[in-house]
Order: sequence, then structure tokens, then C-alpha cells
Amino acid sequence: MSRERVLQAALALVDAEGVDALSMRRLARELGCNAMALYRYAPSRDALLDGVVESVMAELASTRDGADWEDQLRRTAHDFRNLALAHPRVVPLLATRPLSTPLGLRPLGTLRPLEMLVALLVDAGFSPSDALHVYRAYFGFLYGHVLTELQEVAAVANPEESNDLLRLGLHRLPPREFPHVRRLASELADYDGATELDQGLDILLTGLLNQLRPGAPTR
Repeated sequence: MSRERVLQAALALVDAEGVDALSMRRLARELGCNAMALYRYAPSRDALLDGVVESVMAELASTRDGADWEDQLRRTAHDFRNLALAHPRVVPLLATRPLSTPLGLRPLGTLRPLEMLVALLVDAGFSPSDALHVYRAYFGFLYGHVLTELQEVAAVANPEESNDLLRLGLHRLPPREFPHVRRLASELADYDGATELDQGLDILLTGLLNQLRPGAPTR
């Protein structure tokens, strides 16, 4: 038994059944131990949830291998998207758990992306204050994107239907109240999360580059 094994089992349980399924007793059954034994590794369910968030965020690439700041932000964005798709039932935890804990009391693993990206941006020429604002805008965009993509994935009502209007269940919407949504059935059905992410990053990074070096050419 170890803290890592406990947290991996907790993550597996959340992945399989959702956050509501996670309790000390249920986790103990999964691990084949007494529930009291778990308190050595997590003093409460809240601590267990924080540990699950930390475990997932620890998978986020945090190395700075010489790539320029734009490439690093793109790479981190796609890594974050991949994590969200691998652990969709953990995404609400990633967005909400930090709200219940003061910044300095959060697990260190959840703060490393902040430290890493602020350092990356400061090295790129942003002031520390501007780097923090960029970090907030960047992760605000990422959370919004992954939540939207998970909603898009869940939007398919009948995957075997070839007609996009029927496949998404949009034929049930009153035509006079939702003419535009119904008309966009094909575009909604063809959602490509990776492409959408890159398009959003193009907009975000172009604005950041202009802030850093006004008039600089963009890629």
C-alpha cells in the first residue's frame, strides 16, 4: 500500500463510475483493505479528491526542453486536452476542486503548471504580472474548450443514423424556434476537437504575440 496506489485506485474508480462513487469504504473494497487504513494516506474524502486532481495534473507535461513559448503553450494545450479526454469524469473536479482551497494550501502538483507557465512567459519577455494574466486567459480557454468538446461528444443521440439532423436528435427541436441550430446540423456533427483547439490557440497566441511585440509577424 502506498499513497500513489491509493490515488491511482481512486482515479480508476472515478473514471469508471464518477465522482459520486468515490468514498473511503468503496475505495477500501477496491483495494482489499480496511477503510481505516486509507486515512494514513488521505485524512478525508476531500483530501482524496484533491489527490485525484493532483494525480491527473501531474501527467501534464511540465518540462521546458528548449521549445519556444508559443510551441510550448500549444503542446501543453494538447496535452491538457488529451488528459481531459482520457479522464472526462475528472474534468469537473479539475475545474471546481481548487475553488474550495486557498491557493497556498492546494496540493503542490496542482500548482506546478502555474509556476512552469509563468516562468516560461517571463523568460519570453512578459512581465510577471502580464504572465499571470496570460496564464489565467490560457487556462480559462482550455477549460472552456474541453468542456465544450465533452458536450459535443455527448451530443450524438443516434450514432448509427446517417442523417446529421437525426443523428444529433435536432429534428426534435421546433423549426421556428431553432432555425439556425437545425441548419448547422452538419457542422455540429463534424466537430473536430483538435482542429477547434488549434484555431482557438491561433487567435489567443496572435493576440499575445502582438501584446509582447506590437506589429510582429504571426505564424
